[in-house]
Amino acid sequence: MSALDPDDPRPPYQQVAAALRAAILTRTIAPGDKLPTQKELGERYGVARMTVQQALRILKDDGLVTSRQGSGMYARERTERPVGLRPHLELAFEAEDVRIDVVGYTAETLHGAIAEPLDKIRTGRLAPKSIHIRLLMSDMTKPLALPAAVSGDDVDNAGTRQRMADIGHRHINAVRDSVLELADLELVPTVTVEARSFGSAPVFKAYVINGTLVFFGFYPVVTHDVRVNGEKVTIYDPMGKDAVLFHYTDDGDPESIESTFVVQVRQWFDSVWNSVATEVAP
Repeated sequence: MSALDPDDPRPPYQQVAAALRAAILTRTIAPGDKLPTQKELGERYGVARMTVQQALRILKDDGLVTSRQGSGMYARERTERPVGLRPHLELAFEAEDVRIDVVGYTAETLHGAIAEPLDKIRTGRLAPKSIHIRLLMSDMTKPLALPAAVSGDDVDNAGTRQRMADIGHRHINAVRDSVLELADLELVPTVTVEARSFGSAPVFKAYVINGTLVFFGFYPVVTHDVRVNGEKVTIYDPMGKDAVLFHYTDDGDPESIESTFVVQVRQWFDSVWNSVATEVAP
């Protein structure tokens, strides 16, 4: 990276963005590396801080960099690449106030992902003051497009939904019991775990972590055989473990595409939660 070309007709902020983009794509700045500060970039390219901010906004909108609150700007892989959810969920429990909203299918992924941080709380290695979890699941008591028997048979469809309802109920209760236990043991002063369902087929999954991170992905529909009422049935099933998750961060910039997406997911979740969703009893 070097000073700007005075003969380049592009505005300075576009030149800075182009130079940084080239450095990231050629891995001169490797994925995960911290970028120089805005002050350092301004001095390097001989431009004002506002020019640097405009350039960084372009890179954020391109999905090439992400910001971490209080830490700075980092290069990352393009958002089309899979991103690991578990490390971010585990990191979330280092905050004093933990808030996790999930919309999905069965809560199985969440159940597995929070096991380690809950163990750390039990052994005193983590000590959040509050944990609030909201689970928004598809209502398997209603006819839905997915999951469904390939045959289209009504009895098989009902049995398929009941099977997934049982699986979901098991994982929801497991999350509820393991988190509420922390309050019973007086390890976390304030704990809530709420679950609601709504009548939409599970076509995507989303996690909102501490209000600033969103992981979002579509469920690919697969065909496989399951046991329904003791009989083998071929079903169309949204397969959560095959979902590619996209990672977005709200860094407080109202003009950032990432921040806007996080805000919209939060608003969508709240709108469904407070309107058509109904409580899932233990």
